[in-house]
Amino acid sequence: MYAIISEGGRQLKVEEGQQLDVDYRDLPVGEQVKFDRVLAYRDDAQFKVGQPVVEGASVTAEVLAVVQGPKLVVQKARRRKTYRRKTGHRQLYTRVKISKIDVG
Repeated sequence: MYAIISEGGRQLKVEEGQQLDVDYRDLPVGEQVKFDRVLAYRDDAQFKVGQPVVEGASVTAEVLAVVQGPKLVVQKARRRKTYRRKTGHRQLYTRVKISKIDVG
């Protein structure tokens, strides 16, 4: 069984037991997160697509940790002016584990 959810402007295919990184949320470890925008789901018997979301369906996940993404390097330069700046950025993500897919 899997579901396709919309979170943070992206569509994610999730299954029970899967770990994934979503946009940062200020939640303690062990807290439950509920994703209500389920676009589609599939189980052994059927495949259902929402218009635009499946009514009554939700995905529940447990917060595991707050992690940092890969380092992005930002370089600025102006030609012939001896102007160079190099900075970096690491985005924060919340790592969650999908615990339940409820189709209502």
